[in-house]
Amino acid sequence: MRTLEEVQATLQIAKVKEEDLQPVTYCLSFGDNVSSGDYCLMELDDTLCKHIEAGKSLIIRGDKDEHAVLCSEDKTYDLKIADTSNLLLFVPGCKTPDQLPDIPASPQLMHAQIWGFSNCYWELRKQRPRIKKLKKLLMENPYDGPAVGMQEEEVPGPKYTMDDLLERIQASREEIEAHLQTVHACEIDGFWRILDFDYEMKLLGHVTQLIDSESWSFSKVPLSICLEELGSLEPKAMIEHCLNCYGRRYNNEDGQVMYALDEDKVCRATAQLLLQNAVKFNLSEFQEVWQQSVPEGMSARLDQLRGLALLDRSSKPETISLLRVEDLPEDTLERFNSLFSLREKWTQDDIEPYIQDLCGEKQTTGSLLTKHARSSVQNGVKVFNSRRPLSN
Repeated sequence: MRTLEEVQATLQIAKVKEEDLQPVTYCLSFGDNVSSGDYCLMELDDTLCKHIEAGKSLIIRGDKDEHAVLCSEDKTYDLKIADTSNLLLFVPGCKTPDQLPDIPASPQLMHAQIWGFSNCYWELRKQRPRIKKLKKLLMENPYDGPAVGMQEEEVPGPKYTMDDLLERIQASREEIEAHLQTVHACEIDGFWRILDFDYEMKLLGHVTQLIDSESWSFSKVPLSICLEELGSLEPKAMIEHCLNCYGRRYNNEDGQVMYALDEDKVCRATAQLLLQNAVKFNLSEFQEVWQQSVPEGMSARLDQLRGLALLDRSSKPETISLLRVEDLPEDTLERFNSLFSLREKWTQDDIEPYIQDLCGEKQTTGSLLTKHARSSVQNGVKVFNSRRPLSN
């Protein structure tokens, strides 16, 4: 190991003034059997540093055919290897001047051992969770109600616990839980299941028919009576789950659990039921049938269908067809290619519902369109088309 005198002599040869340096000098040496493959370095921002310092975990997720991501409790980060021209050294116990308790007045030499080295590190970038796979897994075995006679029978097909989903889905726990709520999934016997849509609409039909027969307000639906009246038709847990999906839970002045049905959600689900069995629907005929199909007292409006249905105002007659944002690719470039393969030109109002979920924290749909589409004005209306020609 070098002595302080040897270090001072080296400084003189290099023509470096000792007074320009910190009083503490570290002399580094390699430990036995050190190699570049012993450690992987990762760059963390302040939020993730505090996360680790608090004793919490970061988890790398991804199947063999997927690009790995890093997940905290509530966020997902893309993992990429960044190369550096400088050699990065892993030196435990080496302290910066601000970490030293007392800075000596006279020069001091300290020794530290290098445990590892690398010329690259993992770079993190916050990204949207890759959540589409979640619904795909759950749709392998949708729940369509209890067995005949209320008998407990094992339903064939794969079923997933929360731990299973955490192993398979590239997203944080909070993001997975939020999406389970979005797709109206529920936990049955410890497994997360998505309801068959026809069965879900059957449950909703029971609830709305009861509301009609009892002449209740849509904003004052009592849970206890719903469970009492409908419990003989369907499991009470499913009735309550349906109310949670299509209503807002609250307690009235007497402490009774009540629900206020969401008109937009009910009308939207009814529209999906009508559209899923037709390639295209005459718009005017659809609106008439749709209004007749929703519960009396609710108003069906086209703005309720953003991200669910696509209107074609240029055709004669005007048409409407099912196009769910959840069925489009998660990747931004693939999403735009898919949209422009469906329609050559889009107005901003038409395309916005299908790209809104692609926006990051500081992104807008306008900035996405600027980057991935070309704009022009036709008949006084701004339209967007693909930046590159679509292949046949």
